Amino acid sequence: MAKEGHKYIFVLGGVMSGVGKGVVTSSIGLLLQQKGYPVNLVKIDPYLNVDAGTMNPTEHGEVFVLRSGLETDQDMGNYERFLGRDLTAEDYMTSGMVYQSVINRERALGYHGKFVEAIPHVRDEIIERMEAAASYNGSRISVIEIGGTVGDFQNALFIEAARIMKIKHPDDVLFVMVSYLPVPGTIGEMKTKPTQSAVRELNSNGVQPDFLIARSTHTLDEKRKEKLAIWCNVRKEHVISAPDISSIYEAPLNFEKDKLGDMLLDALKLPEKRKASLAEWSRFVKAATNKKAPEISIAIVGKYFDTGDFVLSDAYLSVIEAIKFSAAKLGRHAKITWVNSKDLEKATTSLRDVRPTGRIGRSRGGTKATAVLGKFNGIIVPGGFGESGIEGKIKAIQFAREKKIPYFGLCYGMQLMVIEYARNVLKLKNAHTTEIQKNSQDPVVDVMLEQKKHLADNKYGGTMRLGSYPAYLKKGTMARAAYKKELVDERHRHRYEINSKYVKPLEAAGLVFSGTSPDGVLMEIAELPRSVHPFMLGTQFHPELQARPLAPHPLFTEFLRAAIAQKRKK
Repeated sequence: MAKEGHKYIFVLGGVMSGVGKGVVTSSIGLLLQQKGYPVNLVKIDPYLNVDAGTMNPTEHGEVFVLRSGLETDQDMGNYERFLGRDLTAEDYMTSGMVYQSVINRERALGYHGKFVEAIPHVRDEIIERMEAAASYNGSRISVIEIGGTVGDFQNALFIEAARIMKIKHPDDVLFVMVSYLPVPGTIGEMKTKPTQSAVRELNSNGVQPDFLIARSTHTLDEKRKEKLAIWCNVRKEHVISAPDISSIYEAPLNFEKDKLGDMLLDALKLPEKRKASLAEWSRFVKAATNKKAPEISIAIVGKYFDTGDFVLSDAYLSVIEAIKFSAAKLGRHAKITWVNSKDLEKATTSLRDVRPTGRIGRSRGGTKATAVLGKFNGIIVPGGFGESGIEGKIKAIQFAREKKIPYFGLCYGMQLMVIEYARNVLKLKNAHTTEIQKNSQDPVVDVMLEQKKHLADNKYGGTMRLGSYPAYLKKGTMARAAYKKELVDERHRHRYEINSKYVKPLEAAGLVFSGTSPDGVLMEIAELPRSVHPFMLGTQFHPELQARPLAPHPLFTEFLRAAIAQKRKK
């Protein structure tokens, strides 16, 4: 149980989803942490999935894996990046988790034969989990994001749980609503009515917001602040403007200018321990948003792009952010372009630039499929699953190897890098992964032994090799030089591994397995020597999950250094 007097800040959404509750939650956490208060951030997802592991990335975005191995919503990644530290499994909750726990308790007679109902049993389970997260983390303040939008049937029980906590501890609970204020083009005026309606909807749940974060394309003016204050029953100074910004990492700086952190502490009756120290964060933001920085062109060759006329960049969110962090460190601006691996399987293809709206850029089509890759200073093949687009990725890897373009493969991107090398250098033309070709003549990539029973029993959720595992790095390799240490811990999410039967032949052909599990059985990093290729490296793990704004990941930084050198050569 949390200590008496523990403080809770609930962040809820109004009008529509996707307006930045996660960024607001992350920013509040950063500000309070910098002011000297131990903070834990909690994400509540109202879906019935027990975790995010089985969700399609084109519908939900990437799955963020915690150090513990729990597969979570991508907002947990933002939390870790803003706070600069690892979060725990206790900091994540879904309706599925809650109901599963209640049902398991009922089956074990934990309710002593009583009727088990949503109120109070499910609601109380939610409260227990929120208090347990605070206790486990030893924090002073919990910032809890309730997913979805006010009025959704799915999140009503979570709002009810928060309401009960407010009744029990009126001085210890605050509500922050993040709401959207549209500026219709045909009207040309910012409209407050949708937010007023959202607040009334929240009021109907017995909850009154203490703060409003007004998201919009424009800065909120004084007239509309006054209007929202009057009609939403919120103090005017507690209506905080949050206009569109070029980088989400600017948000805490803007909130600090508006003294949001101080006002939250005042409302919680907590003393201000110190002024938020954001100098280092400010330097990072300045570097990350420097439009005059020299450009470096990076292609991400993936397949999770089939969303109509829009690119779902969230499918590779952590990869994108990791590139940004290392680019900022090196004083560069990374121009990221999507290349659909399914297009590379065709005779010709086109490029799709990343745009702030996610809208697909105009086709530059008609070019021979792999030739488009020659435009880039570096190529990344991120993680993924399944057969779709796999041969296009292998084509991209072959192109990068033969043309000596810096290449970075992540998880599946490493496995396919090894398959490409086996096919075209070791001359094993039938080399493949048993994920795609179960009876492959040369299963260079094969399912882990302990995973075979899971697959046979159709157990897909939460059964992969998940979470943080150690790896030893060989001396004299690019990996060892990048990390500058022998032992590292990285996060995994996969079922398949490099088949140990092919390790020696691959090494004899020039491929270096520079990182292995401590017992030497599992291949964690594969690379080509610098004498052969400027940067050709793949990881079985996901290094992007541990990249932070103030602590960029060393492998991403070394990849971009190689890409910069490649551009200079051109």
